[in-house]
Amino acid sequence: MDSTNLIENQRVEHFWTGYFDVLTLFRIANSYHPWYRKCIEAFVNASPEIRLTDRNSNHIEQWLMTMGRNTKLEDWQFRQQVDALRLLYCHYLKRSWANNFDWGYWASGAVRLESNHATIARTYEMIGKAVDSPANFLAQSFPDIYRQFLVAIRMPDYAINTEKSYLNWICRFLRYHDGVLPNRLREPEVASFLEHLTLKRKVAGATQAQALNALVFFFARVLEQPLGEIGAYKRPTRPRRIPTVLSPVEISILLGKVPGIRGLMIQLMYGTGMRVIECVRLRILDIDFSYKQIVVRASKGNKDRVVPIPERLTSFLQAQIEKVRAQHDIDIEQGYGTVFMPTALARKYPNAESELRWQFLFPGSRLAQDPRTGVMRRHHIHQSVIQKKIRQAATEADITKRVTSHTLRHSFATHLLESGADIRTVQDLLGHADVSTTMIYTHVTGRGGNGVRSPLDLLHR
Repeated sequence: MDSTNLIENQRVEHFWTGYFDVLTLFRIANSYHPWYRKCIEAFVNASPEIRLTDRNSNHIEQWLMTMGRNTKLEDWQFRQQVDALRLLYCHYLKRSWANNFDWGYWASGAVRLESNHATIARTYEMIGKAVDSPANFLAQSFPDIYRQFLVAIRMPDYAINTEKSYLNWICRFLRYHDGVLPNRLREPEVASFLEHLTLKRKVAGATQAQALNALVFFFARVLEQPLGEIGAYKRPTRPRRIPTVLSPVEISILLGKVPGIRGLMIQLMYGTGMRVIECVRLRILDIDFSYKQIVVRASKGNKDRVVPIPERLTSFLQAQIEKVRAQHDIDIEQGYGTVFMPTALARKYPNAESELRWQFLFPGSRLAQDPRTGVMRRHHIHQSVIQKKIRQAATEADITKRVTSHTLRHSFATHLLESGADIRTVQDLLGHADVSTTMIYTHVTGRGGNGVRSPLDLLHR
């Protein structure tokens, strides 16, 4: 071996020794070190003519996009690839641009949609798979009644989350009575179950009401045996809660903690009052730059509404669409590029699933198998990614209030009312069916009965 090769080999080994030291510092087990090394070697071999130290965020993004199209790669392997590059550039090579790269999006954006996710749950109803699911006691024990339940709850077009909630309570009710035939259960058994929830499980009043609603629906609409008087059980009243609202200063600090695509999504949620599920489901065709508005489709109550595009986000949304366009073009070239279509649109417009306008505005960072059909496609980013990031950002911002994704919606409505907006306008923007629901925000702004000064502040000092 000549001296040049010897020096090169020593330099390479020195590189890996330093990289492994970083892995150890960040508590990466020694057994995983070879796998992290393979991730880096694959990244190096993809463009051998470019030195590691000369690469930038564009190279990282292109590589992760390529890895995201590898259908044989498991979720944990993709996240490991992201983590390997993050530790390399942020903590070993210490490149300044690496700290601004949205590593979190690429790692968390690989979360797949579950088979019962609200977006895709009603695409196909596979009775066989439902029977195989241990969680679905009704389908396992009484498949015919399960089919009747599906017809009863889908004919009037109940929300998918209501369907999942009702099914869960019905299964818990039947398990509580040890699988007795549902037709043999009546009011005393319902009262016994509700008492169990109250006394043993100590559930909240709203939870008790939800369980009762599910059982009333089950007996009346599925078994066609409406319940009579349940007995001494008292139906709980729903408590009136004041929503948590962040001040404009707190909102600014919170938004400053989240960069990249997730930051754009959180800003959009606060700037429009959208729910988190509405934000992740946005498609390119929903963005109307000409009229400066966003169409929120099939929202709560299966209603559409229109919200304004915040002017400061216009250029960012346009840039996001161009990113999706570039990604979609490559997906199409490689034989993918389809997207989930709601209701029966896939049959009505068979080519629409490959069109750019139907693509999700905030797609996942990698292709994933549709859990219902088995087709490899790019779904929207999972809503839990945004929910977790908001909670994390609130902790980093040292905000002591309980902050969730819905807090942004509460803050949107409150700040609009404080700026002088009409309550009917706020009602329309939020999609509330009744203005009384929107009136709750007047208590936060001080326009309700609580808009008084404390007597302590009136005392003479």
